[in-house]
Amino acid sequence: MTFRFTTAGESHGRGLVGILEGIPAGLPVSAERINAELKRRMGGYGRGARMKIESDQIEWLAGVRAGETLGSPIAMLVWNRDWEHWQDVMAAEADAPGAERRRQVTRPRPGHADLAGSLKYDRRDARDILERASARETVARVACGAVCKLLLEQFGIEIGSHVVELGGVRAGVGAEHGKVGAQHAAPLQVPQSLNAAADASPVRCLDPDAEREMIARIDAAKAAGDTLGGVVEVIALGLPVGLGSHVSWDAKLDGRLAQALMSIPAVKGVELGLGFEAARRKGSEVHDEILPGLSRATNRAGGTEGGMTTGEPLVARVAMKPISTLMSPLRTVDLKTGGPAQAQSERSDVTAVPAMGVIAEAMVSLVLARALLEKFGGDALSETKRNFEGYLAQVRARTPTESPVPPRRMAERGSGGEA
Repeated sequence: MTFRFTTAGESHGRGLVGILEGIPAGLPVSAERINAELKRRMGGYGRGARMKIESDQIEWLAGVRAGETLGSPIAMLVWNRDWEHWQDVMAAEADAPGAERRRQVTRPRPGHADLAGSLKYDRRDARDILERASARETVARVACGAVCKLLLEQFGIEIGSHVVELGGVRAGVGAEHGKVGAQHAAPLQVPQSLNAAADASPVRCLDPDAEREMIARIDAAKAAGDTLGGVVEVIALGLPVGLGSHVSWDAKLDGRLAQALMSIPAVKGVELGLGFEAARRKGSEVHDEILPGLSRATNRAGGTEGGMTTGEPLVARVAMKPISTLMSPLRTVDLKTGGPAQAQSERSDVTAVPAMGVIAEAMVSLVLARALLEKFGGDALSETKRNFEGYLAQVRARTPTESPVPPRRMAERGSGGEA
């Protein structure tokens, strides 16, 4: 069966729908587990008033019965509670002759989809663009990703994230976890439960000192009517070697990850392992030596080689620009008059970097679930597991065991980078 997902809905429409196809039958699921991920997405210091209005929870529409997937497409609905204040603005029916919609947007925001989308789709009101371009759409992505997380857990794969930079503040980690962002960064030792540790922080940062400075900069940006961006690190543990493929450009796992992560609103950069730092080093300082037992001495590649997983932890960093809605607006042009104007100010966040980490986890989960099902197939979870176990036995048979296998390591970073 083909694995795919899609979403539908607008930011202030009635609700958002996620449809996920290709999940095998027999996967235990619960609304409680999905809703827990949606709640994580709503958190983070610097979020705006919208998160005080919404209480995101799914309704199963299709594909689940008696707590298990059926193998058919899964459909989930999340209602927008704010819809009651926007019904006339977002109504699907045509207006009465001579009537004009409230809250039209004719002053496009620099950095948003407003202007390019209005010109591309020939819309006079940029609200027709921004309602779908809004990051509110990612609610449905996180719901679909949460189902994929449950699938990956069945195979011992765990995905987490944490903020490594926000507003120009780079995080370091406590001594028990190694140092992050130092001149000679030690490999990051991930906490036993990365998300539990990160979620305990208002900005999802593992470094208390950096956390305090991040919060101070968020407060300062809010007072100035400005916004902040940052960088999140996503880590996947327990991956088998060989997900993805080298044989075609669109089968390469790292390419799929980059595309999926770059699709998140406001994301402008993605790195795997050393990322851009690898371009500044000699080859002897970049590649991961292979040890007896077929483990790696380092994980500078960040868990992929040749478009395939190596069996080491997958480490990706995702860079988010500051949100384009400013309370102290930038210059623009009014599309009605053609004259200069101040950009529209929609209700927004000061920063959504902590929430972006949760969305990035969802996108990584979707990519890895697809790769896993391509590799192992199965209409039922039991069949997929049999195929998975058979493959692991094949890999073990090829693996020398004369020497002990060292612990897996996170990606190493160089001067000015994050681990």
